[in-house]
Amino acid sequence: MAENKECSSSWGTPFSGFATTAIHNGQDPEQWSSMMVVPPITPSTTFKQVSPGVLTDGYDYSRGGNPTRRCLEKCVAGLEGAKYGLAYSSGLAATMTIINTLKAGDHVISTDDVYGGTNRYFQKVAAKFGLEFSFVDFTNLDNVKAAMKPNTKILWVETPTNPTMKVTDIRAVADLEKPSECIIVVDNTFMSSYFQRPLLHGADIAYHSATKYMNGHSDVVMGLITTSNDELYKKLQFLQYATGPVPSAFDCFLVNRGIKTLALRMEQHQKNAVKVATWLQGHSGVEKVNYPGLPSHPQYEIMKKQATGCSGMIAFWLKGDLQTAKTFLQSLKVFILAESLGGYESLAEHPAIMTHASVPAAQREVLGIGDNFIRISVGLENVEDLIADLDQAMKLAVSECWKLRSV
Repeated sequence: MAENKECSSSWGTPFSGFATTAIHNGQDPEQWSSMMVVPPITPSTTFKQVSPGVLTDGYDYSRGGNPTRRCLEKCVAGLEGAKYGLAYSSGLAATMTIINTLKAGDHVISTDDVYGGTNRYFQKVAAKFGLEFSFVDFTNLDNVKAAMKPNTKILWVETPTNPTMKVTDIRAVADLEKPSECIIVVDNTFMSSYFQRPLLHGADIAYHSATKYMNGHSDVVMGLITTSNDELYKKLQFLQYATGPVPSAFDCFLVNRGIKTLALRMEQHQKNAVKVATWLQGHSGVEKVNYPGLPSHPQYEIMKKQATGCSGMIAFWLKGDLQTAKTFLQSLKVFILAESLGGYESLAEHPAIMTHASVPAAQREVLGIGDNFIRISVGLENVEDLIADLDQAMKLAVSECWKLRSV
């Protein structure tokens, strides 16, 4: 995989190592009068002004800025090698804010196999306000070129994609000839800042649903944006203040704390996922496995070029039908049947029924999100227990499938 480059941010001291940045960037004890090592939770919604309009440390009202949130935003900026970081109340709140930089008549080209919530927001909400959206397969850049229009303002790249794990060459997208003022947004949720830093490959915005790997404990809903573009940051910061989709100080504290172990967690997610994906790939009950960390993945060479590793997300297709998939998922004991991903616990889900049910059925069929498709988030448990759990569930699913065929 690609070399892990130095992390740095104009908001804090640059550190040479990722884990050091995660632990120290934006966390200086000197910023607090009591010299606290752990940043405090600042629940205050308002701040005393020295005189009318004269602020202490730039704070007046917590929607516009909060000390706990600032610690997190500085930290994340450092991890992505960005100048600026912004935190939002959810991943979709961050998506909404980026889209709010546009005006009626503007055009967005999005990855076709995009997260179901993003697809739903683009097609069923944002499109009602005069914005135009095209969904194309970014693994073939001729599709992107063909979709480009003079009014194209955003290329929305999700890599790897949710849920089928297609990989886009970020640098190749950045090198495309684009209309003026067209920016590239890369949804980095599936990789985290640890394994992939889109800004280093030409993206204008690196975006995260921090609910997932960045927090890593399945107890916070949050979105994060980083950028080094001064004008873009000013727009996003204004919208953060003007529309108000900000996270609570407590949630910022939790994500800031979760990030401190991001490097350790992602390494273990990867180790477990490689073993699980390899096991699935050799199982007779599995039709196909998509894991970008294995040489069998169609875009494996791109992953090696732009990432330093791979997360715990695996897509695979069972040999069977909807009942086979349901029996498999209901038989799991260590993997939990639930939506979301990126926590310390292992999760499994059926995208066609769960996370991507809002995507039209015809579009799901084209994307390969069928009845036999499963997405798993490999957690931090002992990998032997995870494989044993998949094995026993697979046996039950196959057995049930043969019973139904014999009736």
